[in-house]
Amino acid sequence: MTYNDFTFESLGEGIEICISDEHRFGTDAFLLADFSSGRHKDICADLCTGSGIVALLLHKFYKPQKIYAVEIQKKAHEQLKVSLERSKIDTIQPVLGDLNDWRSEKELDLITCNPPYMIGQHGLTNPHMPKAIARHEILCTLEDVVSQASRVLKDRGRFYMVHRPFRLAEIMNVLTKYRLEPKRMQLVYPYIDREPNMVLIEALKGGNSRVTVEPPLIVYKEPGVYTENILKIYDMI
Repeated sequence: MTYNDFTFESLGEGIEICISDEHRFGTDAFLLADFSSGRHKDICADLCTGSGIVALLLHKFYKPQKIYAVEIQKKAHEQLKVSLERSKIDTIQPVLGDLNDWRSEKELDLITCNPPYMIGQHGLTNPHMPKAIARHEILCTLEDVVSQASRVLKDRGRFYMVHRPFRLAEIMNVLTKYRLEPKRMQLVYPYIDREPNMVLIEALKGGNSRVTVEPPLIVYKEPGVYTENILKIYDMI
């Protein structure tokens, strides 16, 4: 399948991602994949995968045994299929459909998710529906993501998510409600003198109550200039 508005970007190691105006990716995808600590033996899923950027980065960074890439929007799903064909990757399985209806063949070792951040009253809803679905809780809520992750993870399985700090209290409550115990957290700041605009969270299914707070991660030294930590994540140094 071909689309006139598709373009391709190299992720290195022969991996190409197909992007469109509706389904792109940002720094949060790279931060999530780097934070997730995958292993070669893992069976994984990336929920709300969009164009598949996190699934492709998991493959690049960790080479897990299998990755299910679950997405409800058909065009994003098709983009990932094109990316996998061009990149000759057969360990990522695209799944089209509502994550609430999906069941994996086996219990999973690891799940990642970069979900819609905003609820109804937060921010402006994009008038372009594919972008609105990706950014606002229109087809998928925080509780949908967490409850499904808990359902398909094995005991002691790991869940990784990137989200917004202003919802941190809600996030912690929902995680513990579904037996996903927060274990590690890192706040991400656009600049050293600004408020954090992202939070990375690791939770363990059935884990004990103890959270490690990682050192803060700063994205930019100055406008347009990444810090060394971000350059390392982007594999640019």
